Amino acid sequence: MQTLYLGCLALGILFAVVSVVVGDLIGSALDGIFDIVSFDFLNPTLLAGGITVFGGAGMLLGRYSGLEDGVILALSLLVAAFMGVLMHLVVVKPMRNSEMSNGFSMSELPGKIGEVTVPVPGSGYGEIMVKFGAGNSLHTAASFEQHALPAGIKVVVVEVREGVALVSEFEERKGVDL
Repeated sequence: MQTLYLGCLALGILFAVVSVVVGDLIGSALDGIFDIVSFDFLNPTLLAGGITVFGGAGMLLGRYSGLEDGVILALSLLVAAFMGVLMHLVVVKPMRNSEMSNGFSMSELPGKIGEVTVPVPGSGYGEIMVKFGAGNSLHTAASFEQHALPAGIKVVVVEVREGVALVSEFEERKGVDL
């Protein structure tokens, strides 16, 4: 049994080293060929980690406990499953949820508050900066009310026509209007 545990431990360590050294090359060559199989428990990181923990737990229990081989095998499987679930909850799932895109749609612009970066003439085009998520986005803008808008003032996007944000000066109201 020690040979099985040692083999699993060595295989897991070898997988980790190969992943670090040539992981990007292999990932580019395979180009998402395994994306069809999207079960979380088939994640290579979890499988390799589970196999490594199984081997390590088996080696330690075999060497430092007086338990029988069947009990060691069962305990090693339990420890590997527990560590796999723990690794999924602590590492894999948070990393998958942390992927964030700063992409947006022009249809999301109306109602957004922005700042004029290039002055917008009464009848012409300027530029505004609007915050989207973690980043800022620059857009061509025209005055909705045909008034000149100087750089640095806050504006609200009223609508988008032909890729141009039509903006109006943002008036921050204090108190309640009756």
